[in-house]
Amino acid sequence: MVTPELENNRIEEAVTLNNMTEENRNKASSQHFNHVAAYSSLYTIFQIIGLLLVFCVFYWILNFRGGFGFTEPKIIFNWHPLLMTIGFVYLFANSILHYRTFRSLKKRDLKNQHAIIHGCIIVLVLLGGWASFASHIYSNPPTPNLYTLHSWVGVVTISMFLSQFISGFVSFLYPGIAAQYREAVMPYHIFFGIFNFILAIATSVLGLCEKLIFALDKEYKNFPKEGMFGNFLSLLFILYGGLAVYLVTKPEFKRAPKPEDGVLLTGALE
Repeated sequence: MVTPELENNRIEEAVTLNNMTEENRNKASSQHFNHVAAYSSLYTIFQIIGLLLVFCVFYWILNFRGGFGFTEPKIIFNWHPLLMTIGFVYLFANSILHYRTFRSLKKRDLKNQHAIIHGCIIVLVLLGGWASFASHIYSNPPTPNLYTLHSWVGVVTISMFLSQFISGFVSFLYPGIAAQYREAVMPYHIFFGIFNFILAIATSVLGLCEKLIFALDKEYKNFPKEGMFGNFLSLLFILYGGLAVYLVTKPEFKRAPKPEDGVLLTGALE
């Protein structure tokens, strides 16, 4: 038989447990808010550095490399670093952070936007690659292609990016793929995406260093303005890449799952 005293104890325990649960919820909500606020602050810095990086590449080409155009091989080549920086560095970094930045959107929309950004990157990279090859072919005499470490790493980076794009499209956008397969592929897709971005940063720094050495030759050791500006630009590439990798790998900044995400994973209609 349940006595009134025992019943009161049960009620008090239930109230205490409910209060503790509510307190945990509030604490978790507060921590999540703080993490989102921290991410937003770092993301703002990240965007400022990224835009500064693109501007500095544009400034370097305009003031030290003769500007842009399609009349001379050397001028045609100048499209290469600018387009690669916009596509393979700035847009690539934003694409891997897209889920964490626009966390309130539906996952299906984020996936489509992620794929569209990658499609834009492919267009810019192909145009940038064309600028490099065209400048070599139309030089007098023609310059050999694909003989430097920068070009080799660049080919690996582009090949990996195209493979990632195709595998990601098949795995996450193609209808009818089993949820178990998507779950199995996801960790590899994330790892190779980050690794691919790191390769893009390394390729950019290698290319910039190579261009400075070829263009300045012995003058490089005398601390010319272009050489020092190029060194600063390389450090800016590394800083931007490091900040992007930090933002995409920190667990606390991960997008919180939404109820419709589970429906999307199973392939059912939303």
